[in-house]
Amino acid sequence: MLAGLYVVALAAAVPRGAGGHGRDGTWSSEEARRFWGPARMSTATLDDAADGDAASAGRGVTSSARHFDGIPTVGVLFYVGEDLKDHHCTASVVHSPKGNLIVSAGHCGFGDDAAFVPGYRQGESRQPYGVWAVDRSFVDPRRADTGDGSDLDFAFATVKADSRGRQLERVTGANRLARTPGYTNRVTVIGYPSAESDPADRAIRCTALTSRLPGHKQMTMRCDGFFSGTSGSPWLANFDERTKTGDIVGVLGGLNGGGPDGEESDKISYSPLNDDEIFRLYLDAINGREPQRA
Repeated sequence: MLAGLYVVALAAAVPRGAGGHGRDGTWSSEEARRFWGPARMSTATLDDAADGDAASAGRGVTSSARHFDGIPTVGVLFYVGEDLKDHHCTASVVHSPKGNLIVSAGHCGFGDDAAFVPGYRQGESRQPYGVWAVDRSFVDPRRADTGDGSDLDFAFATVKADSRGRQLERVTGANRLARTPGYTNRVTVIGYPSAESDPADRAIRCTALTSRLPGHKQMTMRCDGFFSGTSGSPWLANFDERTKTGDIVGVLGGLNGGGPDGEESDKISYSPLNDDEIFRLYLDAINGREPQRA
């Protein structure tokens, strides 16, 4: 089974310039770092009153997300373009042979001149774990916002080494890609709402029990606070408070971009199951192959 091929056995060297959607090689992590600065971030005021006890949140199931300081392996995606201060999705570092891989939702659309900021801190000119230029992205070509294609709403991207030649995983550590064991799981979900949706502009976390989304190969969870910007948030099983890592059994996405329309949109979230299809895409990403599906 593809899941059993998870790591090194099929991890051929990534060919230079191959696979996915990328640029011509001129976009670098050093360029991404120079673009970053207080003027390009949200100027929203931190809401210290919204702080929660991260440790207790990790132990028990919660009905609402709480702000906390974040973890090294989860961060924001932003575009270097018309509006440099707006991060639009969440992504997380996933273990790979080369140590340069992140996972997010397929509908996030990495595009050109995108960057990943792990452990993002609002208002800081120097981010604690750097700013990493996205190199290539890998999305299942059958992905869609509705129907069976929404079960494929996940994506991987490689990022370029920093100015010291280090790969991302060496700096942040990584979570592990795991097969979803079933529809009912206890997960810790960590994401970054957009500053427009949540003026605190901080990481949030929630520990929730999942169930099946009827008619789809997707999980659903109920937890308040997962506004726009949290698409791609990792759903982590076996989250270790000491290492700040866990097993990625899903990412926030799926039907309608990861939740219902209307008043429940920030209270109920979806995630596709991690089945053979996500492992096929993972293998495409670590081998630098353009995803081809019949």
